Order: sequence, then structure tokens, then C-alpha cells
Amino acid sequence: MSVMDKTPFHGVTLYSHPNDHYSHSVRFLLAEKKIQYRLILVDELDEEDLTQLNPYGSLPTLVDPQIKLFKASIINEYLDERYRQNRLYADSPAEKAEQRQFLWRIEQDWFKWADILLRHPDTLDQQQQSVAKRELADILSSLNPLFQHYPYFMSEQFSIIDCILAPMLLRLWYMKIDISPKHAKGLLLYCQRVFNRDSFRQSLTTFEQTRYSETLKQFNR
Repeated sequence: MSVMDKTPFHGVTLYSHPNDHYSHSVRFLLAEKKIQYRLILVDELDEEDLTQLNPYGSLPTLVDPQIKLFKASIINEYLDERYRQNRLYADSPAEKAEQRQFLWRIEQDWFKWADILLRHPDTLDQQQQSVAKRELADILSSLNPLFQHYPYFMSEQFSIIDCILAPMLLRLWYMKIDISPKHAKGLLLYCQRVFNRDSFRQSLTTFEQTRYSETLKQFNR
């Protein structure tokens, strides 16, 4: 079945996986910035149809009247520049570079382990799972102080870093990452704060609402 929608549409179209933290980050950003868009959910069986839009057939893929983009970090930065309301990247070159550096470190140090656990978890052997769980849990515990001093990640203001980070954090309990309230109080309060944003709730697909319903109830105020 083809996922390509030929219906004329003159705004933003997002081709998104129904349960992928990279796609979720784009949906979160779109909701935070209140950008109207058309959402087309694509499962793994249909991804090869996307080669008509990008050579990798990857998700997320964004189609705007001016451009086609197919990497979450590039899509997010483009949308923040293209639609100037509710800016999520800093205007200052130095602050923006620092944000990009944080994002790069999160992808390298955090998402590396999360992706191992989230992508085809049934094919992982027990040792791979144990290593990935331990590394990610250790990282989160060691960085807990970063979540204690500010309402958002290293900032008084909600930013692009929160848009990228929150979708992965929502999936921690599904990954069976042991988060101790005693050693991660700041992180848990951060999750409660971000998960209860209207934009975060709006960004969830029906699949995500069902799969993570217990986690969302746990953090519901």
C-alpha cells in the first residue's frame, strides 16, 4: 500500500512513524509552535514508499512548499527558523551553538543507548540489553543535578533541547530503565513538568497514548 498522499495541500506535511522518538520530537515542536500541518503516519512496512520523497526512505520526512527534509534535527531547526513564533533556538550565535552542542552530545551519549533498546528489541541478546540499560541509567543518574537547578534543561525557558529530550524520556519505563526517585528526583520532576505541557499531550499519536498510558498517568498532576 502506498503512503503517498496526492491530495493538494499547501502547508507543512509531516510523514511520521507512530512510535519513534525522533518523529515525536518534530510533532512536539510543531505543537509547541502552534504550526498547522498535515500528519501522515507511516509504519515500517510502508517506509520504502518514502524513497519518492527522500533517498533513504527514512522517518520523519517533512514536505513544505519550499523544501523536502528528512532528518529530525534538520527538520526541527528549519521549522524554528521558518516559523518565527515561540522560538526554541536561541537568537544569539554563541547560545545557539551551545544548544547545538548539547543536542549533539545527547544524540551521541543518550540516544545511542536508547536506540539500541527501542529498535528491534526482540533481536537483542540479554548482554546487549543489560549493557545499554546500565549505561543509559548511569548517564541519567549522573546528570540528575542538571535537572534540579532549572525548570527546563539547563534553562529557565523551554527550548529545542526539551523538544528533543522529552520524547526519549517518555520511553524510559518501556525500556525498563530503573529510575530511582531517591537518586533522580530532579529528572522525575522535569518529566512531570514537560509531560504535562499541552503541546506534549497534543503531540502524541493514538499509539503512543495507549503504549505509554501508565507512564503518563504516573506523571499526571
